Amino acid sequence: MSGNTTPTALLVHGAFADAASWSGVIAELQNHGIPVVAPPNPLRSLASDAAYIASVAAQIDGPVVLVGHSYGGAVITVAGTARNVVGLVFVAAYVLEEGESLGELQGRFPDSPLGSSLKQATYPVEGGDPAVEVTIVPEAFPSVFAADVPADVTKVLAVAQRPLAAGAFTETATAAAWKTKPSWALVAAADQAINPEVERFGAKRAGATILEVEGASHAVAVSRPKVVAELIRDAVRATS
Repeated sequence: MSGNTTPTALLVHGAFADAASWSGVIAELQNHGIPVVAPPNPLRSLASDAAYIASVAAQIDGPVVLVGHSYGGAVITVAGTARNVVGLVFVAAYVLEEGESLGELQGRFPDSPLGSSLKQATYPVEGGDPAVEVTIVPEAFPSVFAADVPADVTKVLAVAQRPLAAGAFTETATAAAWKTKPSWALVAAADQAINPEVERFGAKRAGATILEVEGASHAVAVSRPKVVAELIRDAVRATS
């Protein structure tokens, strides 16, 4: 690896959000001179999403710290095996074991309100039957996803959701990069989308440095960008 010795923070959004959800975090990191990339996460399958993010990381000159929110945590768990990835940061995220699916991990703990708040739609698949994708019903979005975000903002976020392919819930992780890379994790203690116990369990299993944020919703990167950015800065400093 040549070029920049300060790791680039590569921010991977999760389901029902897009890269703009990192806006406040990006501004904080840029103010501290940390290079940032926030690509779109396709949200079509764990394997293909991870392959895409790994390819983005591999084309960055120098070391990379992967940051994953929500389902993005599962993506970086797999994509983090890319050679120049030096650390992982999980933000209110799923942290999978190799051979484990989102559904299996979630199934060990009481359900969050998310499951009963999803609506299904279909999308075309080339050469096959339409596939199913899910979003959060707009009226449930504020309480489930972003309870600590102002109402005028959640109204916008609710209609700008990126759907997740339903198949991603049952697809198993082909790798667990946290076994060979240091990791950090933020647990959103008031999360209504992922049971905080799921976040704690995965983070502890990964041996992550854990930050618990009281009162934080699933959209902690939107509501507490300074806190999220500080954890990413810790990871960048530790891996520089």
